[in-house]
Amino acid sequence: MSGEVFGGIVYAANFKEYNMKLTLGKLEKIEDLRSVWENEATDFTVWLAKDENLSLLGDTLGIDIELIGREEAAGAFSIDILAEESGTGRKIVIENQLEPTNHDHLGKIITYASVKNAEIIIWIVKKARDEHKQAIEWLNEKTDENIGFYLLEIELWKIGDSQVAPKFSIIVAPNDFVKNDKAITIGENTGNKAFYLEYWENFSNYLKENYNKYFFSTSKILPRRGIGIKFKKSKVILWVSISLQKKQVRSLIYFNSKEHEDYFNMKEHKKHIDSCFSESEEVQWREDKNMSLIVKKQMNPSDTEDWENQFLWLVDSCNKLRQILEDYRE
Repeated sequence: MSGEVFGGIVYAANFKEYNMKLTLGKLEKIEDLRSVWENEATDFTVWLAKDENLSLLGDTLGIDIELIGREEAAGAFSIDILAEESGTGRKIVIENQLEPTNHDHLGKIITYASVKNAEIIIWIVKKARDEHKQAIEWLNEKTDENIGFYLLEIELWKIGDSQVAPKFSIIVAPNDFVKNDKAITIGENTGNKAFYLEYWENFSNYLKENYNKYFFSTSKILPRRGIGIKFKKSKVILWVSISLQKKQVRSLIYFNSKEHEDYFNMKEHKKHIDSCFSESEEVQWREDKNMSLIVKKQMNPSDTEDWENQFLWLVDSCNKLRQILEDYRE
C-alpha cells in the first residue's frame, strides 16, 4: 500500500487501497398508517398533540405551535386540535385524516376556522387528491394575508429494523409573495401595509448586519404592524410592533393560554420590573384574553432617518424583556 507517513501513521494516496466497505440501509415506506395509529382520534391526534410532535410539525411549517386542547368544541362538532402560534396568539386549527382527502373534511376545516376565528388552518392527510389541492390553493389565493391554509401528507419510514419515523410533507402552503402583493394592492390602508413591509425588512437587515445570526431570528415578514423575535439559546419568543398613528415603537412579552401563571408570577415583581425602564418608556401590564407585558416609546416610525435609533431601541428593550422573563418565569 503506497502513501505518505505522518507521525508513524500511513495515509493512503487512494482510499480504495483500504478496501473500505460501507453498508447502507434501505429506506422503507410504511404504507399502512393505521398499523401505527389505529384510530385518528384516540391514537394519531393524541400522538400529534404532544409537545415534541407539535414541534416537529411546527418545524416543517416554520411556525411555533402551542397546544390549546384536543377535541375542542365547535358548535355540534369537535376540532381535532386547537392551538395557537407562540408570540402572536394566532389561532390554529388542525384537522387529521389518515385517509385520502374528501369533501367532508374540507368542509370541516372551513367551518372550524370560522367558528374559532382561526388564521392558520392545517389539514394533515394520508394522500391529497388533486381536486382538494386545487381547493386549498384557491382558498389561499382568495383570502387575505392574515389567513393561511396548509395541506400536508403524513408518511412513515424506517431503515431495516429501526424505529418507525414520521415525515410531514407540505403539499400546499400559503404563497407569501402573492399574499403580500395582494395586501399592498387591494388591502385597506394599502400605504400602511407597504410601509410595514419596508420597515420590517430594514429591521431584519439591521439584525443580520449587526448581530450574530445564531443569537436570534425574526418570524416571516408580512405587511403587519409587528413581527416575532426568537432568542435561540433561551427559546424566548418576543414581539415587536409599531404604531404610525400614535408614533410609537413597542416590544412585548406575549403569554399564551398556558402561560398565564407566569404572567402573574412576574407581576408580583411589577415595581422592580417597571424600574428597569426609563421615564421615557411606558410599561403596560395588559390583562385580557391574552396577557402581555408591553414596553412603549414615542418614536416616529415614519421618520426613516431615525430608523437605526428605533431598531437599536427595539433590540435593547427586547434584551431587557428576555432577561426579565428568564429571571422571573418559574
